[in-house]
Amino acid sequence: MTGWIKLGDKIKKKFEFKDFVQAMGFINSIALLAERANHHPDIDIRWNKVQLVLSTHSEGGITQKDIALAKEIESFRK
Repeated sequence: MTGWIKLGDKIKKKFEFKDFVQAMGFINSIALLAERANHHPDIDIRWNKVQLVLSTHSEGGITQKDIALAKEIESFRK
């Protein structure tokens, strides 16, 4: 999972796009993946930059759900 950083009980990654529209398109696609997995990232968007943070709050940290969704996001981006 290239670019994902472990910070305590979370993993996060920043993505950069050409513009706001592309960033929002990415977010909409991620929303579909997350809904299907019933596991939702924390999302921060700043114009063309998106930061995703994954953690399984109910389990108190990083679980296989987080790793699986991060991998799915990575394969989607290729």
